[in-house]
Amino acid sequence: MSTIGAYYRLARVGWVLVREGVVSALPSEDLPPLARFGQTLAGIFARNRALRRDRRDNLARAVERLGPSYVKIGQFLATRPDVVGVEFAADLSMLQDRMQTFPTAAARAQIEASLGRSIEALYASFGEPVAAASIAQVHPAEVEANGVTRKVAVKVIRPGVRERFAHDIEAQYAFARLQERFIPKTRRLRPVEVTKTLEQTTKVEMDLRLEAAALSELGENSKDDPGFRVPKVDWERTGRDVVTMEWIDGIKMSDVEALKAAGHDLNALAVTMMQAFLRHTLRDGFFHADMHQGNLFVEADGTVVAVDMGIVGRLGKKERRFLAEILYGFISRDYMRVAETHFEAGYVPGHHDHASFAQAIRAIGEPIHGQPAETISMAKLLTLLFEVTELFDMETRPELVMLQKTMVVVEGVARTLDPKFNMWKASEPVVSGWIRDNLGPKRIVTDLKDGLSAALKLAEAVPEIAARTEKFHHELMVMSENGLRFDPATADAIGKAEARHNRSGRLALWVIAAALIWIGWVLA
Repeated sequence: MSTIGAYYRLARVGWVLVREGVVSALPSEDLPPLARFGQTLAGIFARNRALRRDRRDNLARAVERLGPSYVKIGQFLATRPDVVGVEFAADLSMLQDRMQTFPTAAARAQIEASLGRSIEALYASFGEPVAAASIAQVHPAEVEANGVTRKVAVKVIRPGVRERFAHDIEAQYAFARLQERFIPKTRRLRPVEVTKTLEQTTKVEMDLRLEAAALSELGENSKDDPGFRVPKVDWERTGRDVVTMEWIDGIKMSDVEALKAAGHDLNALAVTMMQAFLRHTLRDGFFHADMHQGNLFVEADGTVVAVDMGIVGRLGKKERRFLAEILYGFISRDYMRVAETHFEAGYVPGHHDHASFAQAIRAIGEPIHGQPAETISMAKLLTLLFEVTELFDMETRPELVMLQKTMVVVEGVARTLDPKFNMWKASEPVVSGWIRDNLGPKRIVTDLKDGLSAALKLAEAVPEIAARTEKFHHELMVMSENGLRFDPATADAIGKAEARHNRSGRLALWVIAAALIWIGWVLA
């Protein structure tokens, strides 16, 4: 029945998008004739007021009608312009994750159930919510320890949000499977894998212990970084459904006028934020992936504090070297080296011509040289690079796409603070230092260390590998003599599963057909 429910929810999502004018407002240039006709038909069923609203307002209205979990889905898809298109991703990025607060009594119950203690035993005071989003809301509170009272922020999971998301993600999976089946060119983007990433990312975000761990890890990584920090976590008052952390008294980075009035150097703030982000990305391979203005505060001494670590990104050593090689190749105008890096990393299939790919890279790099530095966008450079690599069948790399999207946001925040912000000048100390340490002689020493460590681990595992090999050989010999056989229970389970799948599929199609007939009858 879950298949039927998924298709029903998918039909509901489609109907809401049609009624709110989202489908009719989508770009139609590349659509096949049948899809273009469907889009025209969708315009007929759109509400009149939806046709008069701005496209982004329509999208916000549709998401509001669909519910909190679709805000999270929309925010995730905003990080995947390769999947939904650049324009639609830009519209999704404007979604404001602001929801109605839920009752304080429900929040108190969530906290007590998660931590196993009463609110009175945990907090000296517990206030009404000050902000609410799709997954959680924040309450101010106070904690007493050793006669000292300190203010804290308490983030509490929204009741029932996990169950609602579990149902809604089924519809997303159904859509992804339909997309892979009927739109062959989207298979390169691996829609089902993207949906799995969305599911995993959101499940992580719904476990506030993991957000607390991310805050702790980034705090350790950046403890010596100048002008940047994250809130400290109160682990005693943190559980699956609640995280308690240091209260931040500062000015939101979105309030530029207040920052000016407080006497802050806006260019210095932009430089600090950009360099901190690049350090976390290149040095640590672990970065805050939701660094919009609402998640950044500036303290009185000019320290930038990042909050809300629900979404994070990770880059392995290979991906970090790949990124550094690309940046260095563009700076030095060595486009063949940039092309070779893509092939060496296995990101572009080997049957493509290296020189042709280098020529496409040159088409991106050459227009950059000679322009004023403040007009050159590193984020746009990466966006153009992804567009070109699509022509050469480069498979989507989710970690690199998330990095590119975060870089777009960080660069946008920096240029809000200072429209003439020089991205390259601010980045140069961090990027060049990392390139020097990781693409020069130090890289050889590091690789030798890693190789020696891997060899030692392999030597330790040799006895176990030998035992497994002997066991596998024995099983192959038995199989060659007696053939491959299923036990009766396994064969019976396979037959039942196949029959159930066929019945569910047929029933789902009948439900969809009945729903469409009912909609047509209602509208008639």
